[in-house]
Amino acid sequence: MIQQLAKEFHIKVSQVESTIQLIDDGNTIPFIARYRKEMTGGLSDVILRDLHERLQYLRNLAERKQEVLKLIEEQGKLTEELKQEITAAQVLQRVEDLYRPYKQKKSTRASKAKEKGLEPFASFLLAQEMNTDNIEDLAKAYLDEEKGVHTVEEAIGGAMDIIAEQISDNPQFRDEIRNLTLKEGSILSEAVDEEEKTVYEMYYHYTESVSKIPNHRILAINRGEKEKKLKVKLVAPAQQILFKLNEHVVTNSHAQSTPYIEKTIEDAYKRLIAPSIEREVRNILSERAEKEAVKVFAKNTEKLLMSPPIKEAKVMGVDPSFRTGCKITVLDETGKLLEFTTVYPNPPQNEVKKSKTVIMNLINKYNIDVIAIGNGTASRETEHFISEVLKEIDREVHFTIVSEAGASVYSASKLATEEYPDLDVTTRGSLSIGRRLQDPLAELVKIDPKHIGVGQYQHDVNQSMLDESLTHIIEDCVNRVGVDLNTASSSLLKYISGINASIAKNIIIYREENGKFKKRTELKKVSKLGNKAYEQCAGFLRISDGINALDATAVHPESYEAAEKLMSLLEIDHATLRKGGNKMIEEKIISFAKEEPEKPALKQPKKRIKNFQEMADLKMAEGKQQKSLSKEEKMRYNLSKIASELTIGLPTLEDIVKEYIKPGRDPREEMPKVVLRSDVLKFEDLKLDMELTGTVRNVVDFGAFVDIGVKNDGLVHISQISENYIKHPTDIIGVGDVVTVKIIDIDHERGRVSLSMINLSN
Repeated sequence: MIQQLAKEFHIKVSQVESTIQLIDDGNTIPFIARYRKEMTGGLSDVILRDLHERLQYLRNLAERKQEVLKLIEEQGKLTEELKQEITAAQVLQRVEDLYRPYKQKKSTRASKAKEKGLEPFASFLLAQEMNTDNIEDLAKAYLDEEKGVHTVEEAIGGAMDIIAEQISDNPQFRDEIRNLTLKEGSILSEAVDEEEKTVYEMYYHYTESVSKIPNHRILAINRGEKEKKLKVKLVAPAQQILFKLNEHVVTNSHAQSTPYIEKTIEDAYKRLIAPSIEREVRNILSERAEKEAVKVFAKNTEKLLMSPPIKEAKVMGVDPSFRTGCKITVLDETGKLLEFTTVYPNPPQNEVKKSKTVIMNLINKYNIDVIAIGNGTASRETEHFISEVLKEIDREVHFTIVSEAGASVYSASKLATEEYPDLDVTTRGSLSIGRRLQDPLAELVKIDPKHIGVGQYQHDVNQSMLDESLTHIIEDCVNRVGVDLNTASSSLLKYISGINASIAKNIIIYREENGKFKKRTELKKVSKLGNKAYEQCAGFLRISDGINALDATAVHPESYEAAEKLMSLLEIDHATLRKGGNKMIEEKIISFAKEEPEKPALKQPKKRIKNFQEMADLKMAEGKQQKSLSKEEKMRYNLSKIASELTIGLPTLEDIVKEYIKPGRDPREEMPKVVLRSDVLKFEDLKLDMELTGTVRNVVDFGAFVDIGVKNDGLVHISQISENYIKHPTDIIGVGDVVTVKIIDIDHERGRVSLSMINLSN
């Protein structure tokens, strides 16, 4: 298993062994990825997740193999050859195919025929021996009134049923038929009612090859079938399959029994094999499509969660609406609610002037920096209204559109009620919209990730698989960023490595009863948080104004001793560390070692030097080789020397140094910044070939939806994302990316815009 994983992931056996040991010892993936780099060889959290998933599959496979071997052995039918086949199986389906002939079945036509004593007759027919006797005459020997075999037809029919089941249970035949169906089969869909207008009309008379049908079409067809709008069937290459089966089963075309065998082969395929293989193939397609959909959903969710926060900004959150009005909330830099109200600038009230006055007063009263507008009903109308207000404001204020997916779910949740018992549901929604701009990660973790809405067909895929995948993504994002122990909500804390919902609540309780945490070791006093949990979580929890400056960084307490020694070596103190932006630390490390290593000698060329030019080239190369090391090379060399001196691993030391240079660094700062606007586009303003800057709101199998500032997001089809072939849009772009696009088509009737990211002017 270890050798197999090493080969599949193109990593060393030692890396696999260490990773498995760490997982089995109860360490979480975020902890292993961040604090056990020396043991894993620096494997990323993505690779570790995939390796863990594959490890679980292989372990389940090994467990099933042992179970099957035991069940067959109990029947006294386990041969050495069969044992080797089962042991060598690489996939679960192969194990089940090999077990199929020995699996205890419910009563079948074949089992009833065996009870009537027809098994010897079936074996005789299948042997296809040359004989002069008529098959009907031979069948008379098996007539038995007591056992229920009254006629020759019943005897022959029973024997054929036994043979049919043997053909159906043959693992080699099933494997060949399954592969042939996957390669040559087609999916056919038809309308249940052709007169009914539905979103599935393109699938009313639809056929596509099984080997080519894309995942999003599989999920669409499945949904149409589930909603009873489509009839779907698998069309297999039946003639090819029957030809193959005849090749395998018919061993003597001149035998008296051959016509019966050929008829039995057709019955075995149509009655027993075809329905089973159709289910299996459709399951294979659905599982493949669901896995890809979950992967896309997870990637989109990760990009959304890792959107950079707008820090130190006073924000106005706007939840747009028509009849019930726009709910307004004002938040300070920390997300604290300062004031809330409702305005009615949109139909039917159209209180534009009054609403303008309210908004302008709030902007001036609280010095608002940014306005976050939800992208739901009346979003663009409200955006137009806000842009008109900002034209009359003397100071610079911007607005942006924020996805409000899941805001209504959160605002009506038990958690929202506990957080804001005095606010109504709609005001909580507006509050959530504003906070999503200030800190997307902290706010979005309060919502079931399925309701964030960045994917496709999320309600049609395996829900447990989706939940597990999204939970892992949230865990990885939260731990990658880290959280402030003294301000984090229980919703955020429960995703930290080693902490569950119960411990998260206990941390909040401890904080309420004892005040702010002053040092990380206080965590050990929290109820139910044992030593293992402390080890897993401590490095991801920050204390910005604690006793020890290291508590504000991602340095793990287990490395504090080495970290203090490094501070001593570099002649820096805690006060220096608290300031941050310590670029001078790099210079201290670069000048740490007095001696400079020599570069390895230039290898002499194998060929003989034939002319003066080659001689000159060699001398020049030698001259370059003797030059001093680059800044990066010196840094690396000196870090290696320091690591040896401190007796810690180089990856751990490198992480400590990064924290010294920029304590508590936020990886979200490297992500594309939010596009802030001060004016608005109308659909009527759009023209062909117009180039615009937009934000990617969603990525699906067939393309990406981009917010360009009009009512509906424009679609960049996968063919318009890159001039080169790409397998999936996520290979190039992700949710939150800021992109330049060109309008290539405008559908005024349906309000749709087609965009392109290729052949731009710049």
